[in-house]
Amino acid sequence: MGASGRKRNGFSPGPLPPSMGAAATDAPCIFCEIAARRSPAYVVYEDATTMAFLDLFPFTRGHLLVIPKRHGARLTDLPFDDQTALVRTLDEMCRRSERLTADYNVALNAGAAAGQIVFHVHFHVIPRYGEANPFHPRTRARLEEEEARAVVRELAAG
Repeated sequence: MGASGRKRNGFSPGPLPPSMGAAATDAPCIFCEIAARRSPAYVVYEDATTMAFLDLFPFTRGHLLVIPKRHGARLTDLPFDDQTALVRTLDEMCRRSERLTADYNVALNAGAAAGQIVFHVHFHVIPRYGEANPFHPRTRARLEEEEARAVVRELAAG
């Protein structure tokens, strides 16, 4: 709400449910609630299987969240058709983000150690306007040959 107490753009976010940051809880999933239109959101896109809406705690102006309507904590929890639909919507939201700025990040946090706080798979589309990028540390170590070969062995096997 604005300073006057009125809703902005016809939307008042209200308090966030306790499930927002809990991995295991009896409370409903906030993104499932949004997808079912039982919780409000600033929706910018919706189709039969996906939605995109503004992040209520944005890194930058226009920070979007792209979700499947079907619940799954991780991308790999979703059926392939839902994954495909999600990536199509992600592509569309990236294109729309380019209306704001040419530069943006796309992020997927899978699991608590990766920074996931809402355990319903979602992509972030974060427009960049020249501010510091939190995804890039100042220095990065070069990958060593031995480590590269070990990782390839682990990931390349069927």
